[in-house]
Amino acid sequence: MNIKELAEKERDTVIGLRRHFHENPELSQQEFQTMDFIENFLHKEGIETVRVPRGGIFGFIDSGKPGWTILLRADIDALPIQEDPVNLSKKKAACSKNDGVMHACGHDGHIAMLLTTAKILSAHRDEFEGKVILMFEEAEEIGERGCGHLLRYLRDHKIHVDTCFATHVMWSLPAGKVGLLYDTAMAGAYFFSVKLYGKSGHGSRPDMAVSPIECFISIADEVRAFRMRMAAPDESFTYSFGTVQAGKQCNIIPDDLFFGGSARFTKNEDGLAFRDMFLDVVNHTAKLHGCRVEIIDNQFYPAAVNTKECIDLARKAVTENLGEEALDKDCPMWMASETYAMTESVIPGILMFTGIYDPEVGSGSPHHTPKFDIAENGLVTGVGAELSIALAMLKEKPETPSFRKADLDKVLELAE
Repeated sequence: MNIKELAEKERDTVIGLRRHFHENPELSQQEFQTMDFIENFLHKEGIETVRVPRGGIFGFIDSGKPGWTILLRADIDALPIQEDPVNLSKKKAACSKNDGVMHACGHDGHIAMLLTTAKILSAHRDEFEGKVILMFEEAEEIGERGCGHLLRYLRDHKIHVDTCFATHVMWSLPAGKVGLLYDTAMAGAYFFSVKLYGKSGHGSRPDMAVSPIECFISIADEVRAFRMRMAAPDESFTYSFGTVQAGKQCNIIPDDLFFGGSARFTKNEDGLAFRDMFLDVVNHTAKLHGCRVEIIDNQFYPAAVNTKECIDLARKAVTENLGEEALDKDCPMWMASETYAMTESVIPGILMFTGIYDPEVGSGSPHHTPKFDIAENGLVTGVGAELSIALAMLKEKPETPSFRKADLDKVLELAE
């Protein structure tokens, strides 16, 4: 199978699919037309599907021959962002038709690459052994994430998976290149939001009130101090408050305060330590100030850690099929986070980066920005790399002694 030639032959397919999804984005937990399109496409290619409520879609390609099973995943939701029809230098090739909704993270490219890969694999299923599971994941961005429902489906239906693969487009990586990192590819994340309830009063008599603002200030000070104590200088750990809402008048102490934010980390133990500390600090500080606490959001997602033996084989497969120039060995890890890390924590596998940066196209604006755009020729390379890795895994069946499987129930509990 000439993988590079097959990927190039489907150039119009992957670009056409990407533009369709980009023009018709849907928000998390509202991806109904997107899922209808995905299922219809797969059915036309002779691929059976299952739709998992609040989770997404599974597609199944069976070679009819015994062997390994590989899971290939793409996320499908868009973001509540008003798109700028102009990228960094010119008018975009495709622009959202849904006001205030945009594929600003590249999930349109992820769907397009996986559907194109699925089309090629289905047409050539007599040329490999084993099975391929396609996983299209709802709500990667916001709210009740779909990944947990999909992983439960695999477990509850006793569907064994030997290895997994996903790719994320990267705004700063040149189109035509892919990044395959050892160890941590993307950071873990802890999302928190809290409401503090105090007692309102006049600014002239703070002694007669219970100020949730003063309570929040104490919490913020203690969290900042802990962050300085917990992380070694050579480790990556960040946190930030993204929203603080309280009061409307400068001389009125409000009844309540809402705040929220997130932490990012490359080591799961650092993230768990921060989570435990944060909950303790919030509860104890609120008690000292006489405030009541409501924990609204308390979601923890692990870091996306690639399995060494899988990366060894993936790098070899990409260079053999696409040439050494396709592999960017200096690609950095990314402090953004991915729900796919949950899948990769229970199944040995790979998160690959696909380059989409091209100054001639005008792409290069970071993810989650109105000017974000994709150099679509990079998606062709992404398809070739995905095919190369999937077929190499099914053929070689690498042992993965470095993989340390997490407990699925614990992973799901922390995420919910």
